[in-house]
Amino acid sequence: MKIAFDAKRAFHNFRGLGNYSRTLIEGLVLNFPENEYVLYTPPFKDERARKWYEDLKNKGNLKLVVPSSFLTQTFSSSWRSLFLTNVLKKDKPDIFHGLSHELPPKIDQLGIKTVVTIHDLLFMRYPGMFSSVDRRIYKKKYTYSCKVADRVVAICEQTKNDLDQYLKVDANKVDVVYQSCDPMFYHLEDKAKQDEVRKKYFLPHHYILYVGAFSKLKNLEHLITSYKYVSQYHDLPLVLVGQGAKYRHHLVQHACKLNLENHVIFLEDVPSRDLPALYQQATVFVFPSLFEGFGIPIIESLFSGVPVITSTGSCFGETGGDAVEYVDPHDSDKLGKAMTRLVENDKLREEMSEKGHKWVKRFHLELTSTNMIKLYKSLLS
Repeated sequence: MKIAFDAKRAFHNFRGLGNYSRTLIEGLVLNFPENEYVLYTPPFKDERARKWYEDLKNKGNLKLVVPSSFLTQTFSSSWRSLFLTNVLKKDKPDIFHGLSHELPPKIDQLGIKTVVTIHDLLFMRYPGMFSSVDRRIYKKKYTYSCKVADRVVAICEQTKNDLDQYLKVDANKVDVVYQSCDPMFYHLEDKAKQDEVRKKYFLPHHYILYVGAFSKLKNLEHLITSYKYVSQYHDLPLVLVGQGAKYRHHLVQHACKLNLENHVIFLEDVPSRDLPALYQQATVFVFPSLFEGFGIPIIESLFSGVPVITSTGSCFGETGGDAVEYVDPHDSDKLGKAMTRLVENDKLREEMSEKGHKWVKRFHLELTSTNMIKLYKSLLS
C-alpha cells in the first residue's frame, strides 16, 4: 500500500497533536515496513522534526514532500488547503490520512480512499474557551472532513459519541482506534540517567508529578489548591511540567496566595528525552483535567510504573480502566486526600503500579499500529 499523510503537525507541533502524528507514523513504519509512506508538510525549520524524520527514514520506506514552487512556498501556510489536492492527484496514493481533523478540498473527487482522525470537539463542548471566528472555522473544517472521508477515526469512544451528538456523524462511519505513546516510555531508565535528570531540575527523590499543558482546561489551579492538604502532612513538592507561560503566571500567583511558592515547581521547555526519568521517579502522577480527547500522559505514567489519579468523566475511564483512581475534578478536598493516601501507602502504590502495567499493554504501539493497518486494508478490500 502507498499511504499518504497530512503530516503538518508531525513537523510543526510538539504537543498533543504532533505527538499523535509522529507516534502513529513511526509505529506503522516500524511494524509494517512493506508499505510506502508519504509525508506531506509545509516547510519546517525545527531541528527536532528534522532529526525525527532522518532517524525514521533509515528504518522504512518513507518519503517527505514539501512545497517546491515559488507560489506554494510563498503561501506555505495555506498549502494544505489550496495546493495539496493537486499534488495528491499527481502522486496517486492508495490512502490519504488527515491526522488532525482536516482533509484537503475536493479530495473526494480524486478516487483516493480517505481517512480523517478527529481527536475531540472541545470547541463545541467548551465554546467559551474559543473565539467565535475559530469556532466557525473549526466547525466548517470538521464537518467537511467527516462528510467526505471514507472512514472517520475517533481516538476514543467519548469522541465517537461527541461526533454523533454535535456533528451528527453516522456512527457506522466512525472507527475507534486508540493511540499509543512514544516507545521511550516502555523502558526503565538506568539509575545514572534518573539521577542526571533529577539533579538537572534540582528535584528531590520524591515528588507528585503533573505533565501536560498549562491551561485552564487542565484544572491546575484546582490541583494546587488540593495539594495544599498534602503539604500539611508531607514535605514533597508538586512538580508541574508543561508549557503555557501566560497561564503559568496565573498559577504562580495562585500558589503564592496559598503560601506554596516554595512547594510548587514549574518546569517548562523540558526535552521529551527527559520525561521518562521524570515520570519514573515520581511518587504519584496526578492528571485532574476537566476534559481530554484521550489523555496521553495517563498511559505514559502507566507505562512508567507510576500510580495515577485522574478525573471522573470524559474519556478517562477508557484510558485508565480499573488501574487508576478517579476523583471528581471539582472536589479539592477529595483530590487532596487521594494524593495523601497514595503518598502514605507503599503497598497501594505497588498494587496500582502492577495493575496499571497490565492494563496499559492494550495501548502498546505494535497493537495500535496493527489496528490502524486493518482499517486501511478494509478500505482497499
